[in-house]
Amino acid sequence: MDGRIACRFDAARVRSTPAFVVDAGLIRRNLGILADVKRRTGCRILLALKGFAMWSLFPVLRETLDGVCASSPDEARLGREEFGREVHAFAAAYSEKDVRDLCATADHMVFNSLGQLERFRHLAVAESARLGRTMQLAVRINPEHSEGAVPIYDPCAPGSRLGIRRRDFLPDRLCGISGLHWHNLCEQNADCLERTVAAVEKNFGPFIRGMKYVNFGGGHHITRPDYDVDLLCGVVSGFMRRHGVQVYLEPGEAVALDAGYLVTTVLDVVQADMPFAILDTSVPAHMPDVLEMPYRPHIFGSGLPGEKAHTYRLGGLSCLAGDVAGEYSFDAPLAVGDRLVFTDMAHYSMVKTNTFNGIRLPDIAVFDPAADFLGVVRSFGYEDFKTRLS
Repeated sequence: MDGRIACRFDAARVRSTPAFVVDAGLIRRNLGILADVKRRTGCRILLALKGFAMWSLFPVLRETLDGVCASSPDEARLGREEFGREVHAFAAAYSEKDVRDLCATADHMVFNSLGQLERFRHLAVAESARLGRTMQLAVRINPEHSEGAVPIYDPCAPGSRLGIRRRDFLPDRLCGISGLHWHNLCEQNADCLERTVAAVEKNFGPFIRGMKYVNFGGGHHITRPDYDVDLLCGVVSGFMRRHGVQVYLEPGEAVALDAGYLVTTVLDVVQADMPFAILDTSVPAHMPDVLEMPYRPHIFGSGLPGEKAHTYRLGGLSCLAGDVAGEYSFDAPLAVGDRLVFTDMAHYSMVKTNTFNGIRLPDIAVFDPAADFLGVVRSFGYEDFKTRLS
């Protein structure tokens, strides 16, 4: 996040901190871009729940998006109960219970290996039929084409367990399969997809035409200002024209990109090797991607170290020594009680939060600029911590 979008609400209006605040107006802006891609190409777009699962906004999202993709039975159930459109499910492996549960909620089940497909094919079809439902089956392929810069987020890295490689792809074992799926991008532009499609067509081209659909996965930063939407539309339209299949995209980040914030309060300022402001949030508990990716989130009104008059290291209230968001500079000294607003905190933050150290989860709030409304839709307390344990 580069901080290009001004904060459209007064942080002082947030009742208590820490709190995630999602700007519904910016969500609608992103949906407008995705709707245009759908109109221009005829593709279908799913919400990746692993990235953004704020179900109170599903009524807004389903006006544009065609459904959800889920990585577990619980995500699939949430999609079925709250989104109400298509539900696609993929996991690296399923248990028998997973398959039975998914038969009650999912419309598409994607298998990661031919072994899983053979083990559960008949169960998935029979159980869904027993429930009066129809299940479409698909398999995930591994294009063996890496575009990712961070190995932990590269499904095509050497040794990856994700997807069937061409050497292991046995067409005579694909009876009843209606779709192919791949995923290899992470926060990337359309040129990366263009090269990936070329690799897929080279390795799996003969098998595409017999499918009903192909899912290009996620990682497409479609709503980023510098994203090449024209190239994306050309790649998708060309693929559909050449192969006669439906194309799906399943972005998580692009749906909520730049639309969410984490509002925090300064609890203390101490002198370490440099001034250190301790916040009422926690990096590993509330924004773990900062450590996992890793990256330095933007804060409204801040600069790089030394850029502004007063530089601080910012950290959280947990016992972890590495509970640090980074170093930032400000025009004025920080004081206890000051509010700081981290940007681009809607995706891969709320879905990853935890209660490490018993630190309470942030409130979840919505800001709707059309009505100048800012309100909390979910608060968390002791019971949320206790009921996770035994």
